[in-house]
Amino acid sequence: MIRAWAAKEQGAALERYDLDPGPLPADEVEIAVESCGLCLSDVSLIDNEWFVSEYPLVPGHEVVGRITRVGSGVTHLAAGDRVGVGWYAHSCLTCHTCMSGDHNMCPDAKGVAAAHQGRFGGFADTVRAQAAWAVPLPEGVDAAKAGPLFCGGITVFNPIVQFGIKPTDKVGVIGIGGLGHIALKFLKAWGCEVTAFTSSEAKAEEAREFGAHRIVNSRDENALKAERGRYDMVLSTVNVPLKWSRYINALAPRGRLHMVGAVMDPVPVSAGMLMDNQRSVSGTSVGAPATIATMLEFCARHGIAPQTEHLPMSKVNEAIARLKKGDVRYRFVLENDFG
Repeated sequence: MIRAWAAKEQGAALERYDLDPGPLPADEVEIAVESCGLCLSDVSLIDNEWFVSEYPLVPGHEVVGRITRVGSGVTHLAAGDRVGVGWYAHSCLTCHTCMSGDHNMCPDAKGVAAAHQGRFGGFADTVRAQAAWAVPLPEGVDAAKAGPLFCGGITVFNPIVQFGIKPTDKVGVIGIGGLGHIALKFLKAWGCEVTAFTSSEAKAEEAREFGAHRIVNSRDENALKAERGRYDMVLSTVNVPLKWSRYINALAPRGRLHMVGAVMDPVPVSAGMLMDNQRSVSGTSVGAPATIATMLEFCARHGIAPQTEHLPMSKVNEAIARLKKGDVRYRFVLENDFG
């Protein structure tokens, strides 16, 4: 029996919930959860903002723990291994997309916290995942802080790899929050000139500590105009609509405005703005297991970790309430206290 925290209806506070997961599939592992990060995407699932949620729903998709059991077909992992699991817990592993290394875009991909796909997340004492998606933590990665890397971290690391960002590139990051602060750390270590676009003067000094070489006030129209033609990539981590034309104008030839924040409103852009200087607008989410493993090795090499606040898992509703108010710097990690 697995002990968990679940939303039993849309938008509800999480309650204690026990579930029987059934037999362990041959290609999966069972993990004793040590901790699990809390992400705004968990709130979106609880509130059914994406119209896919079913209840009861056990959220949590930034899991770190130790394997306790392996399925009969698993050969590369063993009981005792410390691993992490992010947004996805399953893909088919055989389709053209998976075989091309893009497992996160598999049409059969299943989320770790996707109740509508028969799965339960990491706000629990135990979680299961396909072995391919249970990524070992390398030496040098702080396990206590690693959970948010498996969603927030890979979300901002993936486009650096996918689009061949070079150490000589100039990259801007919009929004210095749960995603943005990790992006600054990655890009500084990558060798880029890094600019933080923020509307909060209070975050300016922190942004420099995270790796920003430059700070631009995103509310200052003249400051944004002065950035025209500068950036090889502008990475947007926010989930609110902005005056996107200002950031497209800030792109250098062949520059890219890239979305990793889930803005629900359409992004208006004229074809002419893209055709001139061959600019583009794009988006990604999370990444494949191999990219996650690369990110973890990069973190170990450069001593990168998210800035986290830790609470016992039994205070999950308190953490959710504070997250909704933006009262966290910058990621919550919930520690298993089921006893």
